[in-house]
Amino acid sequence: MDFMGEAIKEAQLAAKLKEVPVGAVIVHKDKIIARAHNLKETLKDPTAHAELIAIRKACSFMGNWRLNDCELYVTLEPCAMCASAIAQCRLKRVYIGAHDMTGGACGTVIDILNNDYLNYTVDIKWQYNEECSIMLKNFFKSRR
Repeated sequence: MDFMGEAIKEAQLAAKLKEVPVGAVIVHKDKIIARAHNLKETLKDPTAHAELIAIRKACSFMGNWRLNDCELYVTLEPCAMCASAIAQCRLKRVYIGAHDMTGGACGTVIDILNNDYLNYTVDIKWQYNEECSIMLKNFFKSRR
């Protein structure tokens, strides 16, 4: 299964709601256990990022706050808040579809997930996807 493709489908749902088009899926043993898209504007909640919603759903599914054997596929590089949550729930790996040049916290602007001063690391896989980038560029272009 194309897990990044599934995250893109979530991002498209966000775009239809006029949300920043970010989608995320969490996978355990090659099966999607959680999926989400940004709902910050819809819920009037600054924490309603796709990653955080997906993490909450995955924790509920697993019956545990630890997601050690799970992987996250996300269309845009997580921000500092989301990267911190990713580390806290101990996701094993994160696949990222596009860099966030203004707020990326997985290596582009800062690196929370692989910081020598913190006691955790997360395996990051940059899986550049042009569709992720184009969707984001078009969204922000339409808002100007």
